[in-house]
Parts: sequence; C-alpha cells; structure tokens
Amino acid sequence: MKKNVIVSLADSNYFELLDELIESIIRFEESKNVAICILDAGLTQDQKTLLSKKVDQIKSAEWDINVSQFKVKGKEWLKSQVSRAFLPKYFPDYEKFLWIDCDAWVQDWSAIELYFKACEGGKLGITQTMAPGYRIMSKVKWLFGKLAIIKSQNFKHAVSSKIGIEKARKLAFAPHINIGVFSLEKNSKCWQVWQANLKKTLSSGQIFGSEGLAINISVYIDDVETEFLPINCNWIASNLLPKLDQGNNKFVEPFLPNISIGIMHLAAGIWKDGKDMRVDKSIKIDIETLSKNKVSKSLRYLN
Repeated sequence: MKKNVIVSLADSNYFELLDELIESIIRFEESKNVAICILDAGLTQDQKTLLSKKVDQIKSAEWDINVSQFKVKGKEWLKSQVSRAFLPKYFPDYEKFLWIDCDAWVQDWSAIELYFKACEGGKLGITQTMAPGYRIMSKVKWLFGKLAIIKSQNFKHAVSSKIGIEKARKLAFAPHINIGVFSLEKNSKCWQVWQANLKKTLSSGQIFGSEGLAINISVYIDDVETEFLPINCNWIASNLLPKLDQGNNKFVEPFLPNISIGIMHLAAGIWKDGKDMRVDKSIKIDIETLSKNKVSKSLRYLN
C-alpha cells in the first residue's frame, strides 16, 4: 500500500494541464511508490476515463464548507478553494499528502522528496513567494508623516474577509505564502486550524483566494509549525522567468548558482498578445539561456 499521495484538481477546461502534470510525475521511476489522486471539479466522462489509466483514484470535489450559491453558481472549479483543505476526508488511506495545482508540473523529483520530508512531525511544507529578483508583492504609498496606503495581497484579502484590522496589519508585510503546492501529514493539527480559518474567510470574503488567506493566517497568526522550502520547489514564473540550461535541457533559477527548478508553476498565467500560455499551448516567449542567448519557448511540460 502506498503511503504518500500527490493530489490535484481540475475541470474540463484545465484537463490538458492536469494531464501534463501527471505525465511529468509518472516519468520518474520514484513515482511508482507514490499514489496520484484527482479531485474532479467538472471533468468530462471521457477525460476521467483517460485519467483513470494513469492515476490511483478520482473523486468528485464537494463544497466542504457551505458557501453562498450566488457566489459559485456555474463555477465548479472554485471547489479547489475549499476541498484542498480537506484532503484526508477524500483520501483517508494515505499518510502524507502533497498538493500540486494543475497549472504546475514537476521538473526535478528532488522537490517531491523535499515536500514529503518537510511535512514530517505534523509540519506544513510550503514556500513563500519571495526570492532574489521576484516581483514585489507589497507596496506602500506614503501620504504624509506616518500616514500611508498599504497595498499587499494579504492585506487586501484580509480586509475584505473582515478578519479584523489588527490581524490584517500583521499579515500586510508577511511574505505571501502560495498555496498551490504544499504538503501535510494526515494527522497534522494544521488541517483543523486551516479549516477553521477558511470558514471565517469564506463567510465574508471572496471565494477565490480564500484558502490562501486562510493558510497565511494559520502560519503568521496561529503559528502552525511550518517548514519553509526553497523557492525552486514552487517556482512561480509570472513573478520571475527562469533561464534555460540548454546543455541539460532544464529550466533553472535566473541567478547564480542557477539551481534547477523543481516544480514549475504557471500561476496567474504567462501572457503574450493577450493570450495565456495555460490555455493556448502554442504560446511561446523569449527565454534567456545560461549562455546569454534567447530562445522562443513555452514553459509548459514537454515544450
């Protein structure tokens, strides 16, 4: 019986990305010891039939927390904002869970090993969206004296979710945590803390981003034990493009020592001429190589 599992979710629109994620996992020999389970948020029957040949289980995602129907009608994919906080409920037979968003893919298996190691002892294994050269997520506009306008993803979501101004201020300049890739053990206390915070953020705030805000609250306010992993374990390309190591045909961090990207994450999309690479596989952009040349390339798997 496999003890570790990788879980993702998709609807029919993101099926191709999900399939690429799965292919990027199963090409590694080590993947034979890890289960792959999928939460269905609107896949077609044909798509599920194709996936069933590659994965261990497929289960329908649910609204594990009651949300206003007018906010989610016709948006089954939003279940990802809720269901990922309840993974042991869906797949109770596993001991360690690694969630990977379907718009990400695995380039280096060492990142998978790090995530499963990071969550030992009940810790949350996760990355912060901060690295040399990364796009600044928080900004301050000074008006006069000590008065300023704060612009940060955490602060904005915290205020709209009405969790209290003191908590919002505490989160304002905390390094943002991206929930697109994380690991937890089945019996970790973090699940309950996260779920409780998610209920609060969903009650007043927007559905999209609620689970991310909830995990930031869990880490920075509730102090759940966390193992922060290197940024190459969840490289968000929209924050900073990687470079290409042509000799090894691998994407690497753009600054020395040019560490290999473990998990490439296309969160927020990679856009060109108004088109998102996640939706249009033909989209290519200029990527700088380690030899300082530029090549036209997609950041999707097998491109």
